[in-house]
This record gives sequence, structure tokens and C-alpha cells, in this order.
Amino acid sequence: MTVTHIRQNMDHWPERVDLAAAFRWTARLDMHEGVANHFSLAVSDDGTKFLMNPNQVHFARIRASDLLLIDANDPDTLQGPDAPDPTAWGLHGGVHRACPHARCVMHVHSIHATVLACLEDSRLPPIDQNCCIFYNRIVIDEDYGGLAFEDEGDRCAALLKDPKHRVMVMGSHGVMVIGDTVADTFNRLYYFERAAETYIKALQTGRPLRRIPDDIAEKTAQELENYPDQDARHLAELKAILDAEGSDYAQ
Repeated sequence: MTVTHIRQNMDHWPERVDLAAAFRWTARLDMHEGVANHFSLAVSDDGTKFLMNPNQVHFARIRASDLLLIDANDPDTLQGPDAPDPTAWGLHGGVHRACPHARCVMHVHSIHATVLACLEDSRLPPIDQNCCIFYNRIVIDEDYGGLAFEDEGDRCAALLKDPKHRVMVMGSHGVMVIGDTVADTFNRLYYFERAAETYIKALQTGRPLRRIPDDIAEKTAQELENYPDQDARHLAELKAILDAEGSDYAQ
């Protein structure tokens, strides 16, 4: 039996492959933070058991078989030899315990989202179509409390109880995006960074912004939410590129 076949017999293999691809592409887009930041994916009905990246491994090297299987209700999780990063445990464990609808959770310090998080007013106005995706769908954390150990993770999780809020701008910190699947969440993360980049660069011109009317922004957000299979096709194309390049992400 080959090593690849053995790995493919691991639990939750398709989910592992999707998550590994998301790590690789996030690194390629330079949206990572060295060996920090974390993605997780719930694999139990209540969301408390989840896959997550191993501690201090660069996104560009993560493989499907490397992902940790974590139990958010196990107090001994941080004691094992393969213990996750304590802030990953605090933040992602808190969200998966409190928000069963958050099946996938992606947290990064990508540059444009983080610039937005550093502004006194961290709202993202609907100035273009990408910004409209997030109209009335963002919650802003105004009370940064330091590294996301367990208490801070629980506090952040409480801000995501409303299923309509799929993005949290973490003031003075970064961004957290939640979704139903890896494809759904990564697609949202990608377009949030693009939207934030457009807004930041528009501000840099110093010229007045063209703001889309609220009713059109909401209409556009709903249309994009219902756009058929765009997120799945996005991830499938990224995996096809990685496969064509001979990447080992799916090992």
C-alpha cells in the first residue's frame, strides 16, 4: 500500500485537501503572516471537532495529512505533543464552541484588511461591486484585548453569534471570515481583501468616493450570495492549478 493511499484513508480526507489548498493559495497571494495565522474546519455536527493547521508551519508547506484534528471541549488539547498554537486554540476553539454555523473559520492579517482594521472608522462602504458583497454583513470588534488566548477568543466569538455576520474586522488586529465550507469561506476571504484594497487605494487618491445607494448595495449583496457555484468553481480552479504544478498539498 502506498504512502499516498494510506494518507487518503485518513478521516475527512476531501476536507483536508480543500483546506490545504486554501493555505497554499493564501500564501501565494501574500495574505499570510509568516508562521502565524490559522484556518479551521468543523467536522462534527456541533462544530466542536475541527481540523486546523499545525503550530508554526508556513502556509506554503501545509499538506492535507499535516492538519490537526482538534476537540474544542478537550481541556488537555494544549498538553499533547502536537498541540496547536495557543492563540489558535483560543480563537478558533472559542468560535467553534459558540457558533455552530461557523463551519469554517479563516483568520489572517492580510495587509489591506489589517489597514482597514487600523482605521478609527473600520466600516467598508459600498463603493464598488466587491464592497457590496459585505454590505451589512460585517461586524467590527472595537475592543482589541491582546493576543487571542482563551478569554479573548471567547469574547471575539460572542460577536459572531448573528449568522448574517460572516466577516469580523478585528480592530487593530486583522480579519476573521466564517462560512459553510472551505470554498465558501476562502472565496469570501479573497474578495474581502480585494474590496479592502480598492477602498484603501481609493482613499489614497484624496478625491471624493462614489458611494453606491444602500438599496442597490443590498440588492447586489443578495445577488452575489445567490450566484451559482462561484465559490466551488473558484477553489476547484485553484486546486487544478496546484495539481498541474505538481504541488504536494494533497498528500
